[in-house]
Amino acid sequence: MSSKSHGRLQSFHNAIHLRHYGGGAATDNEYSIDVSQYAVDRHLDGPRGVYSKCAVCSKSLWAGTIGVRRLLKLFDKYNIKATWFIPGHSLETFPEECAMVRDAGHEIGLHGYSHENPSDMTPAQQRDVLDKTYRLLTDFCGKPPRGTVAPWWETSAEGTDLLLRYGIEYDHSMAHHDCQMYWLRTGDTWTKIDYTKKAKDWMKPLVKGQETGLVEIPGSWYIDDLPPMMFIKNSPNSHGWTNPRDIEDIWKDHFDYFYREYDEFIFPMTIHPDVSGRPHVLLMHERIIEHINKHEGVEWVTFEQMADDFKSKNPAPAGAKMPAPRGEILKTPPLN
Repeated sequence: MSSKSHGRLQSFHNAIHLRHYGGGAATDNEYSIDVSQYAVDRHLDGPRGVYSKCAVCSKSLWAGTIGVRRLLKLFDKYNIKATWFIPGHSLETFPEECAMVRDAGHEIGLHGYSHENPSDMTPAQQRDVLDKTYRLLTDFCGKPPRGTVAPWWETSAEGTDLLLRYGIEYDHSMAHHDCQMYWLRTGDTWTKIDYTKKAKDWMKPLVKGQETGLVEIPGSWYIDDLPPMMFIKNSPNSHGWTNPRDIEDIWKDHFDYFYREYDEFIFPMTIHPDVSGRPHVLLMHERIIEHINKHEGVEWVTFEQMADDFKSKNPAPAGAKMPAPRGEILKTPPLN
């Protein structure tokens, strides 16, 4: 078994690709860790200004330095290569740590600049953020980024077309499935309930949009460390005080079910330095990694490796809107 994985700095997502051999035939089970480091930039979002305080920014500085270094040590211990989705603000605020991620052989993907919510931005703002961060990552890594995850896992109607224009090959923001990659569809429409109108006005099915050549590597809030284990004063749930062994059981149950029921599957885990850099969560990850590694046919890979594997076995749908050639957008002048 080989083991590889990926994560993200400002938002660290780490993905592991499991290759499971069963019944005499080779099948693919991809285990993934996506590392999302929400460092200072996540706390710059005005509408969520409960975070915009010096003490909270101090905690975020810890995430961008100590938390990142601890995760790098974890990945090195288990020979895992991760995909780190790093916002531009983190890239420019923590250049030393980001260089450590890059130089260790991890993949780096897009994650906004200041962890802006795409659904709150205008199309022009979304374009400006994508253009700046795409060029930042290209300069920093020496090659264009191939994948993205939307900040807050919030997408917009215009977002997919922008990604295609910039030649992005995979996305990690949707959840049409929980353990299988698929071709992303864009332009779905549905009718909202409006109690001021007659019921017949909203009793209509969803209308499917157009399929694209963008690979979707689905995310899952159930396999995310932040909601249950990050301390947030105004959080309406646990305020971060959740026993990681309870979360460990949930994650292991997901993995064990997928391993039992599917010949091929992926298992993306979303982790963040400000959560998973803490001792009690790091030890949880060690136990989970060792549990997974006991299974036959497990391979840890980056998101780009997962996407390439999917594309090699699944031709894009006929008539699909395809991504532009990689790096072609760089022939045009920067927008900012």
